[in-house]
Amino acid sequence: MTENPRTARPSRLRALPSWSLVAAGVLAGGSLGGAYGVLKPPAYTATSYVIAVPTDKSDTASALGFAQAYGRVATQLAVLGDAQMWAGVPVNTLRNSVRTETSPDAPMVSVSAVSPRRADAADMANAVARALIQHANETKDDTHVELLQFSRAAKPSAPSSASAEVTGLVGASAGGLLGALALLVRPRRRPEEELVRPASVPGPAVAADAHRSL
Repeated sequence: MTENPRTARPSRLRALPSWSLVAAGVLAGGSLGGAYGVLKPPAYTATSYVIAVPTDKSDTASALGFAQAYGRVATQLAVLGDAQMWAGVPVNTLRNSVRTETSPDAPMVSVSAVSPRRADAADMANAVARALIQHANETKDDTHVELLQFSRAAKPSAPSSASAEVTGLVGASAGGLLGALALLVRPRRRPEEELVRPASVPGPAVAADAHRSL
């Protein structure tokens, strides 16, 4: 009797041990994650800080408000266009590599740049900070807030991207989770399959002997 191909695959899936799918997912995910961490180039992050200082005609609250505004305009084309001269990279590179953050409690703006090269990361962060200071101080007579360099970006000593060990652990965790999900949706063995055996079909010789005995 031939086995139906459509029912053969679910039967084989049900025959696999419960832990095999999870183990296979962990091994596959860990291998892929580790390979990704090894093959991907490292990324370095450098951060420069600028601070908004009120003049005699302003106060700390005004400086805090302008710091929030400066954090939003730091990645605009007007600032990046001037920063590219000091960074030595195109505007599109600055737009894709530079991020800014502000604090709700302190009138400070952090300018971070990410690059595969340590020197480029520091140069881009310092260039954008310098251009932002220049643009902000052009209107300080009207805003009564001055923007100053608080801390220059230095060459990072270690990459900020995840190591191969970390990506391998993340991949193993994701693979184990997928294996567990596959285990939940795997066809389960039905009780009748365990208790009832299929009736055997008598062969030609057995059928002939039974007919002669009659």
